[in-house]
Amino acid sequence: MIIAIDGPSGAGKSTLGKMLAKKLNLLYLDTGAMYRAVGLAVLESGVGFEDKAKVAEIAENAKIELIGEPDSLQIYLNGRDVTREIRTNEVGQAASIVSTISEVRRILVEHQRTIGTSAPNGCVLDGRDIGTVVFPKADVKFFLTAVPEARARRRYEEDLARGLDTTYEKTFAEIKERDERDVSRADSPLSIAEDAVVIDTSELSLSEVFERMSEIVRETEKERCETS
Repeated sequence: MIIAIDGPSGAGKSTLGKMLAKKLNLLYLDTGAMYRAVGLAVLESGVGFEDKAKVAEIAENAKIELIGEPDSLQIYLNGRDVTREIRTNEVGQAASIVSTISEVRRILVEHQRTIGTSAPNGCVLDGRDIGTVVFPKADVKFFLTAVPEARARRRYEEDLARGLDTTYEKTFAEIKERDERDVSRADSPLSIAEDAVVIDTSELSLSEVFERMSEIVRETEKERCETS
């Protein structure tokens, strides 16, 4: 089973994706972490983001590994654990920029498809183009959203919990900037797949959203069993 979870930054995709993967014994693939790893690699290289050919070359040569259980996933870049490093706001903005480069997207999409299709039981993937580009025929598609204020509050609290030095105002501005970049990029802009289940998480608790998603997955599994 392939489960696609799309949505803007701070909507709860990663947290809920990990919860679903753990419950269903599926591989969890945080595609956003892959773009963040590329963003970090570019920052460390000193290459300017405007040099798209060089950025794509960095993406092509980067060895990105996602290791461990969903709730303790570690991200490795060229053999180095960068799990904490990629969660800074600077790297987040870098990831948003490299994600607008078509060749970078092509490289990572191929990688994501390979990982997803080779998983023994299936995979839960979250990102911004999973249900529309990476796996347009996914068994279940979700699109999680929330008002910018709610998403900024969640991201701000997550950053504080990680020990990052930030403010709500700065986080809100970054959320708005990333939203604009995600929906306006020429290649694979953030959009809702026609057959996706849209859930606005603004006023819902984590457990409420998780139960709703779990119910939809159960219904899909039941339908698959009945038709097989």
